[in-house]
Amino acid sequence: MSRIRDIRIVGLEYAMPEDKAYGMARGLTSRRGGGIVYLETQDGVVGIGEAWGPPKVTAAYLEIVKPYFVGTSVFAQRGVQRMVHAKHYHFGTQNQLTALFSGIDIAAHDAMGKLLGVPVCDLIGGRQRDHVQVYASGGYFTRDADQQAALARQLEPHAGKGYAAFKIKIGRNPADDEARVRLAKQVIGDAAVLTVDSNGNYTVDQVLESMRRIAGHGIGWYEEPLAPQDWKGYAELRARAPIPVATGEALYESFDLRRLIDGRLADVVQPDLALCGGLSVARFVGELCAAEHLRLSPHVWGTAVGLAAAVHWVASLPDYPHAHNVPFPTLVEYDIGENGLRDGLFTSPMRAERGLIAVPRGPGLGVELDPDVVARYTVR
Repeated sequence: MSRIRDIRIVGLEYAMPEDKAYGMARGLTSRRGGGIVYLETQDGVVGIGEAWGPPKVTAAYLEIVKPYFVGTSVFAQRGVQRMVHAKHYHFGTQNQLTALFSGIDIAAHDAMGKLLGVPVCDLIGGRQRDHVQVYASGGYFTRDADQQAALARQLEPHAGKGYAAFKIKIGRNPADDEARVRLAKQVIGDAAVLTVDSNGNYTVDQVLESMRRIAGHGIGWYEEPLAPQDWKGYAELRARAPIPVATGEALYESFDLRRLIDGRLADVVQPDLALCGGLSVARFVGELCAAEHLRLSPHVWGTAVGLAAAVHWVASLPDYPHAHNVPFPTLVEYDIGENGLRDGLFTSPMRAERGLIAVPRGPGLGVELDPDVVARYTVR
C-alpha cells in the first residue's frame, strides 16, 4: 500500500498591468493565482493538484493538517479529510481548508493513476468519451470607458471557432445587461448558445427584471444570479425564472452542494473542483445530480491543473438520463481571459480546438508541469 511521504504547496501568481484588469460586476482584478499541491508517496510518485484561493492562507492550513496525512495510504486520503473536518469542526468548511483538501484530493488521484498506470477518468467511473466540449468563458468587464467596444474585442477572436456556447459577465444593472447580451449575440451568431453570469450581484427582484429583459435572446443559463447564501432567494427564483438557473461555484464540500441539489434550487450545478473538495466531492455531486436529473457544468477559473481535473471528471460522466441523443452536452468552462497559469503551465498545453479538449491518455491527470513556468510565477 503506497503511503504519503510529504505534501507541499507552491503559490503561483500571474500579474497584469492595472489598466488590463478585468472581472465581474463585483469588481476587477489584475492578478490570477492559485496553489499547486504536490503530494509525494513513499514510492517516489508525485501527484499534483490545485487549491483555489490565496496560497499563503492555504499553506498555513497545510501546516496544521499535514501530520494527519503523512504515513497514511494515498488511497485513503478522503477518510483523513473527513476525520479532520470532524475533529476540527470549529474550522468549518467554507474556507481555505476545504480548498486545500481539494488540491490534496486531486493530487492523490493523480498519484493513484500514476501508481496504477491508468488515467484519472478511468479511476473515477471510466472513460465515457475521448473529448469534452467546453464553452468560451469571457466577456469581462474592464477598465475601458467604452464597455461595449471592450466586450466586442474580447468575443470577436473566438466567434466562429467552433464553441458550442459562450459566457459573458453581466450584473451591473438590468438595462446594461440587455445591451451586453444584444451585442454578444450579434458577435457570436445564432449557432452558439449564450450564457450569462452576474456573480451574485443582484437580489431576487433585480434578477427577475434582468431576466425579463434578456430572456428573448435564448439564454442558455443565468449563472450565480444571487449570493450563494440566499437559499430562500434561490427557491423563489427557481420557481419564477424564465431562464435556467446555474450556480454552485462558491459552495464548499458536499453539505451545501447537497442542499442546493436536494432543494432543486438550480437547473445547472457548477462545482469548482479546486475548492469544493476535489474529485471525491465532484463524484458525489455527480451522483446526486443524476438522481435528481439535474445538469452539471464544472466551474474552472484558476490554473491548468484545475482544468485538467474538470476534463477528467466530465469525461467520466455517463450521459444519463439521455441515451444516444444528448440535447446539450455537459460543458467545461474554458476561460478565454489573459492568464499565463492556464496557457503555459504544462509542457503540452491543454487547448480547445473547435470547442473540444482532448482527454489526456497518460496515467493520472496525464499532464506535466513546466518547471520553468512554475518557477517564473512562484510567489516568494
